[in-house]
Amino acid sequence: MRRILALIGILAAIAVILLMTGWSAFAIYYSNLQGDTLRSGLAIGFALAAALAFSVLPNRKRTLIGFLLIFAAIVAWWLAIPASNGREWQPDVAVLPYASIQGDRVTIHNIRNLQYRTETDYEVRHYDKTFDLNRLDAVDLLAVYWMGDAIAHVMISFGFQESDFVTFSIETRKEQGEGYSTLKGFFKQYELTYVVGDERDLIRVRTDYRNPPENVYLYRLKMTSGNARKFFMEYIRQINSMKETPEWYNTLTTNCTTNIVRHVRAFGGQAKYTWKVLLSGYAPQYAYELGALDTTIPFEELRQKSHINPKARAVGGDPDFSKKIREGLPRPSM
Repeated sequence: MRRILALIGILAAIAVILLMTGWSAFAIYYSNLQGDTLRSGLAIGFALAAALAFSVLPNRKRTLIGFLLIFAAIVAWWLAIPASNGREWQPDVAVLPYASIQGDRVTIHNIRNLQYRTETDYEVRHYDKTFDLNRLDAVDLLAVYWMGDAIAHVMISFGFQESDFVTFSIETRKEQGEGYSTLKGFFKQYELTYVVGDERDLIRVRTDYRNPPENVYLYRLKMTSGNARKFFMEYIRQINSMKETPEWYNTLTTNCTTNIVRHVRAFGGQAKYTWKVLLSGYAPQYAYELGALDTTIPFEELRQKSHINPKARAVGGDPDFSKKIREGLPRPSM
């Protein structure tokens, strides 16, 4: 039994060292060091040096201590790499939103409303709008699916007396010519951005212009007016903070669902970091289980009713787009 336990311990230690070595190599390769050749050489060199050290050096304890010290230095260096607001951004994320506050009135500047010809061909438009917090009476969750049920992009919309809506979409702020990679998202390759947008932009680009179209579900949340106000102001605080102090996106820890949970928890909400948050496609089901959606009908029935693609395509660019896509959707009382 002791030999078995010792073997398990050795195998676990080897696995941890391999993970640490792999992470360090990727961190070096995706760092802010200049030049692909330099970064590739250092990343490969570190991995080979670690393998040789554990294979050749006789004193394993000293080798492990040396490895851990170098790993700690790499982590400290990587953590110090700063995010930036000063890159050559793609036009759809080039303009940052921010807000000014006067009592109960919040003016959001640079609300995005792109006018699409295709997904990648559009006219960039922004506008400013003032919202009265006393009129805030709806919070909705939007879940967007494009690769099965497990993964979704989640957005939050706030409604003001069912006439004015504004949506917050937590995304990667991509540079010109840059695509998205889940792996790169772990290694400080994308700044974080909060797109504050018109629903005619953020929903229709997904239902009407992406090929193939993505499936969009709109769930009406059950939230007290006081919590809705706190939730909204958490987003306002965040966009104002990020205008001055940029932040990194992270595939696992800082993304469209984990940050929503963080904002909910900031005002005492019940949301926790569960696997249904990490596998973001199940976030609506998690909200249902928390009692934050209409629970008078089974979740699958609610999900079917919440699918808004046909409505969005039929309504098009109608000024009453937000009101019309909500027609017939169950709305829990605030």
